[in-house]
Amino acid sequence: MEQFGPGQAVFLGLIEGLTEFLPVSSTGHLILAGHWLGFTGTLAVSVDICIQFGSILAIVVYERAKILALFGKAVEEQAAIRRMIHTHRETRGDSSLQVWGPVLRRSVHEHRNLWFLIGLGVAFLPAAIVGLLTHDWIETYLFSPKTVAISLVVGGLIILLVEMRPKPIRYSELEQVGLRTAFGVGIAQCAALIPGMSRSGSTIVGGLLLGVDRKVATEYSFFLALPTMFAATGYKFVQSYHLFSAHDAAALALGMVVSFLVAWAVIALFLSFVKRHTLRVFAYYRVAVGMILLLVI
Repeated sequence: MEQFGPGQAVFLGLIEGLTEFLPVSSTGHLILAGHWLGFTGTLAVSVDICIQFGSILAIVVYERAKILALFGKAVEEQAAIRRMIHTHRETRGDSSLQVWGPVLRRSVHEHRNLWFLIGLGVAFLPAAIVGLLTHDWIETYLFSPKTVAISLVVGGLIILLVEMRPKPIRYSELEQVGLRTAFGVGIAQCAALIPGMSRSGSTIVGGLLLGVDRKVATEYSFFLALPTMFAATGYKFVQSYHLFSAHDAAALALGMVVSFLVAWAVIALFLSFVKRHTLRVFAYYRVAVGMILLLVI
């Protein structure tokens, strides 16, 4: 069944906004909601991915001051690196590649905003490459309630294991997340390509395993969502925009508005929650829902 209207759009937008930034898998919940509504097929898969655009905008709006400051400082720091290179060449009379070593090592410590943005790019690449190579296979074979149920249980057990054995915190500020840590979080994000595993859950758990403070890991997950979700949503829209009639497009826009409003509230509440609590409640929820689904399916 591939009928799509305002009622379904509002419901799916609500599900998307509630679950996108929690470690419970928005894609998994959208798949389950679609099957419950009888809304399945190619159009349904495209709606599930494109409706995430509202949640992306929620991050941009919520973190707008920090994003603007981050980019502004990064531009200044990029200019500072050029001055450092110029000064190094003049004092040493060396224009070879040997100039870059000491300059870059110093820059990593002094220009944290610029390297934070570079790190986001590094973290984005693993899932982007794997997703580009496997997205057709994943959508064909893994977009099913059974896959979601298994992934919910597996992901929940992973969260419980990580929370049971917490590691020492090495990074308590967002700008401290360096390239190696960013790459590690990016590798963890690849697990989110499986419906039900959760992009938010995978990146937060990856951060925790690498010594990132829980709140910082959560906020880093939000920032990493920007390039990841922009790429996924944009790619899917370009690939499938011809499937949407004018009526479908209007309904999709309504769903995006709902997901934007709900996600904005969830972001604020979730950041407040992780300051004082672990992720165990979400792990219990995942395992319980996944087990019920496996019994029902």
